[in-house]
Amino acid sequence: MDFESKIISREISQLLWEQEKTVGTAESCTGGRIAEAIIAVPGSSKYFKGGVVSYVDEIKQRLLGVSPELLAEKTAVCEEVAIEMVMGACKILNTDFAISATGFAGPTGGTKDIPVGTIWLACGSAKRFKTLKIEEDFGRDINLAIATNKALQLFLDFLNEEAADATVVKVAE
Repeated sequence: MDFESKIISREISQLLWEQEKTVGTAESCTGGRIAEAIIAVPGSSKYFKGGVVSYVDEIKQRLLGVSPELLAEKTAVCEEVAIEMVMGACKILNTDFAISATGFAGPTGGTKDIPVGTIWLACGSAKRFKTLKIEEDFGRDINLAIATNKALQLFLDFLNEEAADATVVKVAE
């Protein structure tokens, strides 16, 4: 794991500790790298409940509840699937938040419409989401490292927005 992931993971850790919230992961192309980055921080068992590596559509459907119709219509590499993976992970892991990744890391698997390097990331709760699409191919290893770092940063941004929203509500009351 690189230095940037460790720094972001520590910031995530602090926010989850302060908010007393939990997180889980639903990963396809990243294969558990996001979960690995989260648990690298000592004490992560207080807020990290677990993860699902749903490398094939069957597992996305059966464990995470991703719609088979959605997978048939849009493939697993789309924003909607990334969001359904977050929702499914929150439900089955009983967490406040989840982070997901689905895409084509390479070197094969891409199509004309969805080339290698296309990775959809999502994070959020069962009701509120933040997504990001990655579209550059730097080779499998770098694609996975970029996706992991960007997923962590996306989640950190989400947590900071949640904390800011909570502060605004408290001030307004």
